[in-house]
Amino acid sequence: MEIRGAAQVQNEMKQEVPLTFTDRLRAIFSKPLQSIGIGLHNMGINPNTLTLLGLLGTALGAFAVARGNLLLGGIIILAMGPFDALDGAVARAGGVVTEFGAFLDSVMDRYIELFIYGGLLWYFMHDQNYIGGILTFLAAGGSVLVSYVRARAQSLGFEAKVGILTRVERLVVIAPTIILNIPLVGVAIVAGLANFTAFQRILHVKRQMELTE
Repeated sequence: MEIRGAAQVQNEMKQEVPLTFTDRLRAIFSKPLQSIGIGLHNMGINPNTLTLLGLLGTALGAFAVARGNLLLGGIIILAMGPFDALDGAVARAGGVVTEFGAFLDSVMDRYIELFIYGGLLWYFMHDQNYIGGILTFLAAGGSVLVSYVRARAQSLGFEAKVGILTRVERLVVIAPTIILNIPLVGVAIVAGLANFTAFQRILHVKRQMELTE
């Protein structure tokens, strides 16, 4: 039996995996983001500043949600979404793409999601909506696991970008349902599909490992 390396297996499996919603968005908006990134760079804006502004803005939105102002909180959270793409665009425009910048962006993404779920958890618990609280906990856990599985896979030399509900999809689900005053629907969808995505990634990594044995 032929033994193949992890890199070869990854290349073969990438050809089998369909593009994610995030990949498609990047392809569609790559040129506009590039232009905006150049403009912001020429204004002297640091990409890490955008990353932190996105975190701060989302925290304010989550606070509004926790206080029961779902419309305002949802709009703020949705508006902060593009910051995740803009910081990278500015970094590329200025030729300052660094490992720390990528690391900071990834860590802040996790904080951003946890702020959102924290705001929702407070909102549900204030109304004594225990089902909402449980679903929010499951949504937060699934969201973190989706990212952790990919990071852990990469540390072992494997790839795990597959899955039905990556970070952008989760935001697309959560923010509009908050705005529409149906946050229970949003956390229910994420609770189910985020954990399903984590298992998708686990099985994807398992397949890669089996092919390298």
